[in-house]
Amino acid sequence: MDLQAQIIQYLAAGLTLGSIYAMVGLGFTIIYNATGIINLAQGEFVMFGGLIMVFLTTTLGLPMFASFFITLALTTGIGMLYERLFIRHPSKKAPLMTLLIITVAVSIFFRGIAMFIWGKDPYSLPHFSSPKPILIGGAAILPQVLWILGLSLLAVILMNLFFNRTITGKAMSACAVNRMAASLVGIDPFRMVMLSFALSATLGALAGASITPIALMEYDRGPMLALKGFCAAVLGGLGYGSGAVVAGFLLGLVESFTTGFISSALKEATALIILILVLFIKPSGIFGSEEVGKIKKI
Repeated sequence: MDLQAQIIQYLAAGLTLGSIYAMVGLGFTIIYNATGIINLAQGEFVMFGGLIMVFLTTTLGLPMFASFFITLALTTGIGMLYERLFIRHPSKKAPLMTLLIITVAVSIFFRGIAMFIWGKDPYSLPHFSSPKPILIGGAAILPQVLWILGLSLLAVILMNLFFNRTITGKAMSACAVNRMAASLVGIDPFRMVMLSFALSATLGALAGASITPIALMEYDRGPMLALKGFCAAVLGGLGYGSGAVVAGFLLGLVESFTTGFISSALKEATALIILILVLFIKPSGIFGSEEVGKIKKI
């Protein structure tokens, strides 16, 4: 494979990884803006999205189209149940550090449930369309990559429209800026928090269902995906949704080219190295202000 084909191949791989990191990072941002909590169980939504899709498609034999939307609905329900059982009551009086520990415990709990149901084996899914690669400049690009990029772009656009054009989205933004003031004008902050977990779970499920056909899915994939998504959220400026999306794609591209041209041993360490360097140079992140705070727009 010549250099041009290699660059195109690594570019496609980087954009694919970046789209997943962007969605996970955006999920972190949505919950952080609504609650101030870093949800370290965010990667488990991706895991559930992939494994539930596998169960519906391969075990129950449901059509791919129906399985996809049922997966989104079920994972969204898991996110809402998570907030109701583990976050709502403790958040009224527990410090943020306690809530952070709760999210770690829930992550372990979710992985235990997934291991009990699906075991330790990795699972795959049929491609959403033809598995035959498309040749572009000498590089072979799977059509599933285009599905991942398209769905990610659609999710980002819909989130942007939701937060900027709908009453509910603006109510969530108001809670992010000042929860007390929002409640004084009739906005239910607890409802907004539950909705933030629901949206975050939906984004995770979308990422998990779309990436499983080419990257496999297993019960313990969540923590590493959460780490990469958290890196994207922090790099972009914690609380800035657009920053998390851009940083997610940047991480994916750097990781792909580092793996391809330097060493595959650096694949998992790349995100952490970039995070450390950026935090040394600009602790507020690439797009964050010097005083990191919550914002009202994605």
